[in-house]
Amino acid sequence: MQKSTCPYPAVLVDGNGFGVVSQAGGIVLTETVRASGLAAGLSTALRPWRKPLSRHDPGKVITDLALSLAMGGDCLADVDRVRSQPGVFGPVASDPTVSRVMKALSGQQPAEALKAIATARAAARAHAWSLAGEQSPAHGATARDPLVVDLDATLVTAHSEKEHAAPTWKKGYGFHPLTAFLDHGADGTGEPLAVLLRPGNAGSNTAADHITVTRQALAQLPRGFRSGRKVMIRTDSAGGTKDFLHWLTGARQNLGYTVGFPIGAQLECALPRIPEEAWARAYNSDGHERDGAWVAEVTGMLDLSGWPEGMRVIVRREVPHVGAQLRITDLDGMRYTAFATNQAKGQLADLEVRRRLRARCEDRIRGAKDTGLSNLPLHAFDANTLWCHLVMLAAEITAWAQMLALHGHNARRWEPKRLRARIFETAARISRHARRTVLHLAAASPETPLILTALGRLALLAPP
Repeated sequence: MQKSTCPYPAVLVDGNGFGVVSQAGGIVLTETVRASGLAAGLSTALRPWRKPLSRHDPGKVITDLALSLAMGGDCLADVDRVRSQPGVFGPVASDPTVSRVMKALSGQQPAEALKAIATARAAARAHAWSLAGEQSPAHGATARDPLVVDLDATLVTAHSEKEHAAPTWKKGYGFHPLTAFLDHGADGTGEPLAVLLRPGNAGSNTAADHITVTRQALAQLPRGFRSGRKVMIRTDSAGGTKDFLHWLTGARQNLGYTVGFPIGAQLECALPRIPEEAWARAYNSDGHERDGAWVAEVTGMLDLSGWPEGMRVIVRREVPHVGAQLRITDLDGMRYTAFATNQAKGQLADLEVRRRLRARCEDRIRGAKDTGLSNLPLHAFDANTLWCHLVMLAAEITAWAQMLALHGHNARRWEPKRLRARIFETAARISRHARRTVLHLAAASPETPLILTALGRLALLAPP
């Protein structure tokens, strides 16, 4: 008898397992869809695209595609992730049916289909937020502590010839979508509101694109949060244009904003004239003073004619971190950045912290790319625009599940990859007894108690 040197046990394998579900934790997502009313809303909104006597509802097909992305898929064929487990996800359309539905929605009237999907998303979001109560991102929102919408662009590489794909400013090839994400704050993640798909050579500071994506984002918010200072638009210097800021502060919108402000010739001349006593210590995001960083307001030192009234310009200087490259305009070995805001109250350090927290949008984009945005699998531009809406559906279903069912636990802040590994991919066995279907989650899974807690919370929530 020869002793094995392999550290893993020798196991006999066969293919005779029945009633086994490999991604049973996805039931948290399906229960979130039920509670929010998203599936029913999509079914109603997409009814005009359902052919007579068709077996599969376009709304269910779209929801299944979104669930497949939330659970790790990145192409249409990955809907098989949910098709292979009908005990949890129900009957799922075949690949040809999925392709026909996508073609119908992105075909002759793509704008109407996207509008219908957006309407269903907005209604489900409003209901999910109402169910969330104190966990809702809108809970307690005021002009001093507003609901924050982050705008940022990203690059998506195209590895083949796709409609409107173009060279990018980073010498790549593909697309340059502009995104809008709602920030859930330090205790949560965030959820997508809008994605404007653009060719790879689209400009970074195009005011018209920023206005378009902001309009789409505001339309996704519940009534009462589509204008006014209880909502703040936060973006980098690409959004620091006069046209965009004038639109944000117009009588119809009257939104708050904090945007990057370019250090041009006028600000370059003002930097050396800032008195030392005008600099105040900057804060970390936890409210404690930050070593080697200061902030000062320079609004009165600049000619801001042509910019919106009430705009303030605040400068930050800091000791550069290791590897940082200084600009020729930086003074005394310090790194200078600036931003503009129309917030009239609050300490400079607090305003600057809120501005720097825009970096959370990078996390949201990374999460979206882990949920299908890194790959635009279709050829037609309208079809890939529809794909972006599927990505948003997948990301917001995940965010609502965290908000409604995982609050009070670190899982409220987990990113998609960790959610899949710890929750969605939990195995189970299905049994049927007394006309009831029972899902027996793996007792050895470390997150089984968390899943049961989440499902218990979702079971108490009524759909609209």
